[in-house]
Amino acid sequence: MSFVQKLFRTKSSRLLIEEAGHPDYQMKKTLGAFDLVAFGVGATIGSGIFALAGTACAGSPAQAAGHVLSTPLINFFMGSTMGRDPAGPALVISFIVAAIACAFAALCYAELAAMIPVSGSAYTFAYASLGELTAWLIGWNLVLEYAVGNIAVAVSWSDHFLHFIHGMFGAKVPMWLTTDTKTALNRLATLPADNLQWQFYSTTDLPNIFGHQFALNIPAFLIVALITWILILGIQESAKVNAIAVVIKVVVVLFFIIFGSFYVNPDNWIPFAPGGWTGIMGGAAIVFFSFIGFDAVSSTAEETKNPQRDMPIGMMGSLAICTVLYGGVSLVLTGIMRYSQYANDAAPVASALAFTGQAWAHVLISIGALAGMTSVLLVFQLGQPRIFMAMARDGLMPAIFAKIHPKFKTPLMPTLFTGLIVGLASMFVDIGDAAELTNIGTLSAFIIVCVGVLVLRKTQPEHVRPFKCPLVPWFPLAGIIFCFYLMLSLPVMTWIRFFVWMAVGILIYFAYGFRKSRLA
Repeated sequence: MSFVQKLFRTKSSRLLIEEAGHPDYQMKKTLGAFDLVAFGVGATIGSGIFALAGTACAGSPAQAAGHVLSTPLINFFMGSTMGRDPAGPALVISFIVAAIACAFAALCYAELAAMIPVSGSAYTFAYASLGELTAWLIGWNLVLEYAVGNIAVAVSWSDHFLHFIHGMFGAKVPMWLTTDTKTALNRLATLPADNLQWQFYSTTDLPNIFGHQFALNIPAFLIVALITWILILGIQESAKVNAIAVVIKVVVVLFFIIFGSFYVNPDNWIPFAPGGWTGIMGGAAIVFFSFIGFDAVSSTAEETKNPQRDMPIGMMGSLAICTVLYGGVSLVLTGIMRYSQYANDAAPVASALAFTGQAWAHVLISIGALAGMTSVLLVFQLGQPRIFMAMARDGLMPAIFAKIHPKFKTPLMPTLFTGLIVGLASMFVDIGDAAELTNIGTLSAFIIVCVGVLVLRKTQPEHVRPFKCPLVPWFPLAGIIFCFYLMLSLPVMTWIRFFVWMAVGILIYFAYGFRKSRLA
């Protein structure tokens, strides 16, 4: 076998299934279709809708020439210095566009998850279709979706926790215990003295170590530690906690849609699309973060009682529910307040309710946001260790990551490792830095899954497919085009960091995985 052939050696779907059935690797099969839909909704409705809808509909101002941090890639190559045009009330179309891109990918995910009911999500599917190097890079990129994305969610959870304890009990805490150093210094330097943010802090003084001020986000670390403990106990316990959180946040989202509809002013929907198609697509690239997570359902394949039937139901069902809820939220948001009033607003749903003059609703929304982000944390923290576990089975990561806890039947070491990394990072990392890479890593994984369906239809046509993606090759091709177009709408700096991340992943693969691979 030549060097190039070794890079793209594949693992047959039958071998993947046989290995997953090994007694040392077996996990409890306790999940049904309802659990999978709940996991999908739990992973999807979170900080995206509660935090990003405002900036998506309001857009961003023009940037100075040469400033590429927030200039879309297409505009950068065209030499434009425009900012991101507002989606306005057409934000509902942005959500639909993002949902369509996800739907094409979800159909491909559903075919592969039913065909290869093994943990590992897009990593496993790539290994079966496109080869080892591609699989490694996708597994490496999924770290951006699950672990790095969860850092951003944990930080956002901490901010909403401050809203909750202050609104519920009037409690205040020191700034240096509830945020990272960068955010604390930025708030001290830029926020006016009368900003409402200051009402959450008992003191804004930051302690010094060797002449340097510092701050730690303790609530973010504690929620990650709690989630990690729940995940170690077992998948059924995790499913119960997730189901409770999902019910709470869906009820709160429905409350916002119904309650807020009484305060809608139709004049605020005019003009409907102030930024035209450019604004709609820019908004779609932003709110795509709101859909990230439905694919985490595929990582629980080995713990599902009937994955061939329930996996497609879990992914498509959760995506449909979330799309309907997102559409309702976006229309009510832009109907209560003028879209331009949401500029730089990280809590647009709370702001809209505050605009109605009903202060009690703020606490209710804070509870819903906390429930939403708790379930996102749980499902993402559930998905990442199972991807590490699948990679360890293949020899691409240390063997200890493949071991299952003898009592709880959960992947102990990768769960602890993921919790430790996410928890520690969430104490020190700014939410913007953490969230920046998440979308592009996820979109690249979606593209690979769509390509995987096309390849396996050619290379393994005889394999039983309990669920088939319709209209192949057109639906997978549409998924590839939609996802790549959304990638082109992301900032240039995100692409640069993405390529650096990929380069580091390639170095790790050749230093360890290439030599240790079981296929070697």
